[in-house]
Amino acid sequence: MAIQVGDKAPDFELKDNHGRSVKLSDFRGSKNVVLLFYPFAFTGVCTGELCEVRDNLPKFSERDTQVLAVSNDSIHTLRVFAEQEGLEYPLLSDFWPHGEVSRAYEVFAEDKGCAVRGTFVIDKEGVVRWTVVNALPDARDLGAYVAALDAL
Repeated sequence: MAIQVGDKAPDFELKDNHGRSVKLSDFRGSKNVVLLFYPFAFTGVCTGELCEVRDNLPKFSERDTQVLAVSNDSIHTLRVFAEQEGLEYPLLSDFWPHGEVSRAYEVFAEDKGCAVRGTFVIDKEGVVRWTVVNALPDARDLGAYVAALDAL
């Protein structure tokens, strides 16, 4: 069953592009979270979306929000991708067990071996307050999840 608005966001712990452990629950009580699942680093639509987030990070920090971007790439791939694109927010690796967190959020495409474009706005209590899932080729509208943060 897909994650719905009002559900408690499934907790997870993943390694970021620097090899540090990041737990969703570490942000409870202190920050909202925009959780972005994306298919693969270095692909056109993904790069465009993540660079748009990079260029608009103040919109998130002003709203007391941490952006976490998750793909099924290895931490090594994510490190090079972040350095190349100047991405300074955590890129989390759902590489092994392959797609475990993506599956928990019901955004893993088994036939492709990667996550689709799932976005979850999670409040400070760990509750999903807004979500959208786009197909692989369909870029998301950053303004929509900024508006969702404004509604919290």
